[in-house]
Amino acid sequence: MNGREWGSRYADALMNTFGAPQLVLVEGSGARVTDADGREYLDLLGGIAVNLLGQAHPAVVRAVSDQAGRLGHVSNFFATPPQVALGEHLLRIVEPGGAPGGSRVFLTNSGTESNECALKMVRAHANALTAGDGRPRPRILALEHAFHGRSTGALALTWKQAYRAPFEPLMPGVEFIPVGDIAALEQAMGEDVAGVFVEPVQGEAGVHEVDDDFLLAARRLTRQAGALLVCDEVQCGLGRTGDWMAHHRSGIVPDAVTLAKGLGGGMPIGACIGIGAAGSILGPGMHGTTFGGNPVCAAAANAVLDTVESEGLLDHAERLGRQWRAELRDLDLPGLTEVRGRGLLIGVEFSAPIAPLLVSAGREAGFILNAATPTTLRLAPPLVLTATQARSFTEALPGLVASAQRQEGHR
Repeated sequence: MNGREWGSRYADALMNTFGAPQLVLVEGSGARVTDADGREYLDLLGGIAVNLLGQAHPAVVRAVSDQAGRLGHVSNFFATPPQVALGEHLLRIVEPGGAPGGSRVFLTNSGTESNECALKMVRAHANALTAGDGRPRPRILALEHAFHGRSTGALALTWKQAYRAPFEPLMPGVEFIPVGDIAALEQAMGEDVAGVFVEPVQGEAGVHEVDDDFLLAARRLTRQAGALLVCDEVQCGLGRTGDWMAHHRSGIVPDAVTLAKGLGGGMPIGACIGIGAAGSILGPGMHGTTFGGNPVCAAAANAVLDTVESEGLLDHAERLGRQWRAELRDLDLPGLTEVRGRGLLIGVEFSAPIAPLLVSAGREAGFILNAATPTTLRLAPPLVLTATQARSFTEALPGLVASAQRQEGHR
């Protein structure tokens, strides 16, 4: 069947929550994918920062195949070796030198679920303190332009009004602080604050880094207030920025770290890691999940983490990302105002709202791109992307921009 036929079947079978699919993809290898009409594309979105090793990486294929032939699902009444090994591995990499004693992992199915777990940790911690001193802690602080997920709890922490409005009223008590504004954070912080959520790099907002001084201030102020600090590393963690975790560069140690996206290399798995004493906030019966820690997904995640280490992909992401950003800046294109980011999470900013037009032009030219905002292209390719592949996009970008600007001028 061709792409049009598959698209028609899609429209008749699936809810229209994502709009019409841009393509129907059928196979891939590394950073390249092929659609139902046989056209090949360089995937510079990577499943929205998910496919760390690209498509059909032998290590992931082997891990999934082997585990599926042994044990597919058992529920969390039981443990499996891949689940245990993954928890141990995450504790080794979540902080430089390993997580402090008492740290523990809760395995989930997605980033939203990881943040829901962290949200329950924040509430449970606050309620335990309230029971001891009688002072309620109803407030949670998040950042303007934050994205923490679409379930109703995580949605309350998400800034974008278009996501929130159809489902309000949401969970009360969440307040948003301007990104990087330490004075505003200091003013908002108090002993009635239960926790602070922060993405070290805001990917959905257009790839904006939260500066180290703000992260350090958030750590200092939450400690003083007895609140928890949660680092949402769902998009920017697991080597995406050239470090295992984007918060490592600041030197802070948060109370919880949330992960997903790249963890399974395409398989649905996430994690919420309680650091130190926060690892024991949730006890038996306080939280659960049917599929979290599924052995097939856990086996895939172990293969991903092992491969990132064995293939030196942290250093590769840092070096290639730095080189690529420099080459994009050197284009000196009219209307290109900024190239920002870290590692292989890059935002390319334009003065006019041409990013959606660039996505369309890029698709026609054989590139899968993403408009994080009307003026921002987000690049989040597999970490196995080569310098030659990155350069092919850089060389094509002037033509794509010229085409988009012509279309923008005709609107």
